[in-house]
Parts: sequence; structure tokens; C-alpha cells
Amino acid sequence: MSGAVSDAELARSLDGGFISGHAEVNGVRLHYVAGGRGEPLVLLGGWPQTWWQFRKIMPALADHHRVIAVDLRGMGGSDKPEGGYDKKTMARDIHELVRHLGHDTVNIAGHDIGGMVAYAFAANHPAGTRRIALLDIAHPDERFYAYSLLPTPGRQQVGGDIHAAPGRYLWWFAFNQVPGLPEQLLTGRSRPLIDWMCDYLLEDPAAIGDHARNVYAHAYSTADAVRAAGGWYRAFAQDIEDEKTYAPVTAPLLALGGGEGGYRLLSAVLAEKGTDAEVVEVPGSGHYIPEEQPEAVVRHLLRFFG
Repeated sequence: MSGAVSDAELARSLDGGFISGHAEVNGVRLHYVAGGRGEPLVLLGGWPQTWWQFRKIMPALADHHRVIAVDLRGMGGSDKPEGGYDKKTMARDIHELVRHLGHDTVNIAGHDIGGMVAYAFAANHPAGTRRIALLDIAHPDERFYAYSLLPTPGRQQVGGDIHAAPGRYLWWFAFNQVPGLPEQLLTGRSRPLIDWMCDYLLEDPAAIGDHARNVYAHAYSTADAVRAAGGWYRAFAQDIEDEKTYAPVTAPLLALGGGEGGYRLLSAVLAEKGTDAEVVEVPGSGHYIPEEQPEAVVRHLLRFFG
């Protein structure tokens, strides 16, 4: 299969009776893949991926839950409007989607940008939230302004190789906020970026193989897709201001942290973000936990969501 395989075909390739669908909600057309039976569990992914990043965990979760993996506003098979990329609006997208699908309350798990939306969902729609899991991410707050984009003096390895320096340097947080330029550089040429991100943020780059990388490269191959993904990052300032108005989330909250400081960062951040928060380290994983350590993710999510 190539990256051009349709979402419907990808969904059918998974055990669990998954189907691909679309819904018009909150003024946007969202794509989702659903399968399994039981309490609803919504999965929200991040950049530069799609719902397909959950392919390794969806069948096992579907043995116990109605799994709904969603392409966020701007992602994959969903619409890519000009605006609405603040996480509060995107959380309203998801809230209206789950109600459209017949659910009043849901469990929700998010990775990367999807984790930010999941937290905004719990903060803004507490009556619709059963439990929430965050995978290697927290909602933007003023700490984001302090993140280093380059290795600091004394931490950079000989030769200036960012791969060899300790820690992670989030240069793409700034790059994706530049209007217009990412589209010019990446349209039709997204595969090298996908490869770089996978190789940089995985403990084992083989955890995301060629087929999955092609799927993601295809999803971000158009100017509209690159622009829309940048919208998630350009909204960070608004997200930070919105977060200041949120009370700590009262729904039970689980955070899974990968290597290179993910666990330590989440432990420090979430102490003040939730009234019932648990932070767990996932050994042997970088940032893309559902693809690198799927068995551990399934084990923790089933334990937590029941």
C-alpha cells in the first residue's frame, strides 16, 4: 500500500470492524474512524500525523470500548478552514461530534496537539468528560514561552549536531507559526520532514515504518494541509490566554510520558492542572508513544478507563 490509500481502506485493514465516516459539526466537516463496543473512547492525534497513529492500539481498545479516532480540524480527511485552530474551538468540534454520534459523555485520550484539545475538552465540557488521558503533552501555558529552540551553552555536542545534544529542541513550534513559508517549502515535499521528526523523536525509528510515513506525508502534501497544521501552532498565544481562565480539571486524569524529559515535565505541570492526576513514565519510548510502545499504552489505558 502507498500513502494514497484511502481512509476507508485503512480503517478496514484494522481488526475490530472499523469504518470511516464524516460529520458536519460546529461549522466544519470532521473525519473519524469508529469501531468496537462499550463505553465510548475518543482518540485525538497530533502533528505531523493523522488518526492512523493509533492503528496499533485501536483493535485492542475496541475489545472493550467504542473507539472513535478523529482527524482534528485541519488534519487528514477533515476540513481545513481558515480559522478556528485555538484548542477551545477544536474541543467544541469534538464535543459536537460525540453528541452527533449519540454520546453524552466520553472517555478521551489525546497525543501531541490532540492532547491539548483533549484537555480543553475536559476543561470546557466537564459534564461530557468521564476520564481523560494525555500522551506526552500538556495544554499550552506560559511555560511554552520559555522553551529553548536551540541547545544552550554547555549542552551542545561537538560539531553542533542537534541530534547529539541532550534534550529536545522544539524548533518546529516557531517554524509552524511563520505565515506562508512552510507551505512554500513543504507542499509536495513533506516526506523528508516526516522522516526527520520520526528519527528525532523516536527511541527506535523503526517503530514508524515506511508505509505509515507515506500515509502521513500524503496527508501533509498540500498547501492547505500545511497551512492548517500551522494554524494549531499559531493559536498557541490564544490557547495560553484561554488556559488562564480554566479551573483545574476534575475528571480523573492520566498522563503517559515518554523519554527525554516527558515524564518529568508532565509531573511538574499536571500537579496544578487536575484534582485527580496520575503521571506514568513509559520506558523505551520517545514522543510517539502509541506507535513505539503500543502494548504499554493499551495496558495503561484499559486499566485507567476500565
